Amino acid sequence: IKEGRHVTVERIGTETFVPNDTFLNDNDSRTMIITGPNMAGKSVYMRQVALIVILAQAGFFVPADKAEIGIVDRIFTRIGASDDLSSGQSTFMVEMIEVATILNNATNKSLILLDEIGRGTSTIDGLSIAWAVMEEINDNIKANTLFATHFHELAALNKVEGIKIYKVLVKELNDTVLFLHKISEGGANKSFGIEVAQIAG
Repeated sequence: IKEGRHVTVERIGTETFVPNDTFLNDNDSRTMIITGPNMAGKSVYMRQVALIVILAQAGFFVPADKAEIGIVDRIFTRIGASDDLSSGQSTFMVEMIEVATILNNATNKSLILLDEIGRGTSTIDGLSIAWAVMEEINDNIKANTLFATHFHELAALNKVEGIKIYKVLVKELNDTVLFLHKISEGGANKSFGIEVAQIAG
């Protein structure tokens, strides 16, 4: 996808929308691990890719300068936080059930979008779960995957065939950050959680 856009965000957003490219293939670039802070645009980016793929499957024009998209059998997503407390399922349990459903049903023709897997438990447990999920999808399922994460330790997976590491660019200004909303190759070296908390007040 060349210069892809999220048309809803572009139309109703208060800022100028920043288009981004997406390159996935079945061999050396089937998995994108996307690092960077909250509010930088990782979720918008992943959702715009899903919307473009859905539109392409239906034969519609897509919001991009150019797109070449193969057949996708299903789109699997694990984005956002939700719980089912009435049946005793915490946010983390719902996340794990959804991840298990993806791992047990996705094929090499699927598109998988995963946002912040493993954040509902300790850092070591969460990182371990995220790492194992990435290895299972990349090595065995071989589905095209977008995986947004704050675990920059996952950048070590850039040595694994099929995985590429990306980041959302930010600019540090004095005690705050400016979100550039641009996806670039390479991993983020920090999550800017303190700065985002300060912006929130």
